[in-house]
Amino acid sequence: MTWSINSCFITLVVLFLWRVEDIAEACSCSPAHPQQAFCNADVVIRAKVVGKKVVEAGNDVYGNTIKRIKYDIKQIKMFKGPDRDIDAIFTAPSSAVCGVTLETNGNKEYLFTGKLETDGTMHVTLCDFIESWEAMSATQKKSLTQRYESGCKCKIIRCTSIPCTISAPEECLWTDWVMEKSHSGPQAQHFACINRSDGSCAWYRGIAPPKKEFLDIEDP
Repeated sequence: MTWSINSCFITLVVLFLWRVEDIAEACSCSPAHPQQAFCNADVVIRAKVVGKKVVEAGNDVYGNTIKRIKYDIKQIKMFKGPDRDIDAIFTAPSSAVCGVTLETNGNKEYLFTGKLETDGTMHVTLCDFIESWEAMSATQKKSLTQRYESGCKCKIIRCTSIPCTISAPEECLWTDWVMEKSHSGPQAQHFACINRSDGSCAWYRGIAPPKKEFLDIEDP
């Protein structure tokens, strides 16, 4: 009976440690406004995914083989990045380590934001802004060509609870979560935080370029 109890105890300990390791490896990142994702990315492209395979990417400190998912893509347009086409993107093999799962039939168009590694390859994670092109708003699509870039010196502050405030004139308060309980609310869908002539920043809504002087949350 004692052996049986000890065996059960050891099994529970092993399961607990496995679960702790699983939690420790879980992917965690703070949501970002599409403009923040654009400004922080090395590469922003519109593309279709046409293939997928598992590749080796060296070894970790313990000598274990590191595996990555390679997605072959067909680039449609580059909004930010190197002066060449991107034909593949790489990601981790599991969502637990922020790996991304994509449709590979070549029918769905995506907007990808990601990092450019020293070897010239593009890597994406669940923390990057990756969205179906069809699901994006007209303002988001238009903002990729100029609007977001013009506001990269601004800082978007995510409001998670009331009250929340900005602490500097170059900040814009992002309230989608507290107002809509979603990070894809009106400010993410239709607004950009851009510089005004006095050096401060403010939310701007609309597809047309803003006037030299504009009010906060102004429609063109």
